[in-house]
Amino acid sequence: MISITRRRTLTSILAAGIGALGVAVATGAGTVAPSFEDGVKVGDKAPEFTLTDIHGEEHSLSDYEGKIVVLEWFNPDCPFVKKFHYKTDTMRKTYASFEGKPVEFLAINSASAPGKQGWGEERNLEAEELYEIKYPILLDKDGSVGHAFGAKRTPHVFIVDAEGIVRYIGPIDSTSSYQEVGEKNYVEIAVNQLLDGESEIVTADIPAYGCAVKYVKK
Repeated sequence: MISITRRRTLTSILAAGIGALGVAVATGAGTVAPSFEDGVKVGDKAPEFTLTDIHGEEHSLSDYEGKIVVLEWFNPDCPFVKKFHYKTDTMRKTYASFEGKPVEFLAINSASAPGKQGWGEERNLEAEELYEIKYPILLDKDGSVGHAFGAKRTPHVFIVDAEGIVRYIGPIDSTSSYQEVGEKNYVEIAVNQLLDGESEIVTADIPAYGCAVKYVKK
């Protein structure tokens, strides 16, 4: 039989664990502080890369020199990605709002091994059609581009200005929920600031939230 003292101790430990879990859920599953020691930070020159999209076409960051480039780390099966592409039309509207302007969007999938969530051309081709994505989905099969930028979540957005400088790193919106869309669309705000000639983005570093990027283990 467990003593009263021990029972109280176990109850306290259990309560503390549940409390910690509640804090994690309340602050948004997958939220990560804006620490980019292993990638780029705002103000850095964006790493050059070349990746192939799901239709077999190559894209290099330098192809879009002179334009603002929105890099969106993508996983079609992540609930947080589905929020913006399937449950709502947030990203379709955001992309459409900048058509005809010197702005390019690129989705990057760094799920880089068979069996990983969201992996492979076939799954991403299905998602492209279902989610009605109008911009390229690039496959970062060895995860090298994701690591170079320091992408940790899906979605995780890096906005590069016309001179190739990283000006924004963070989430798409202002709420860390996989169901509700925040009042502030940070991608829209940041791109409009850059189009207006501003180089210092008001909310340049914001904690990203979402699913962990499914990198291959090395």
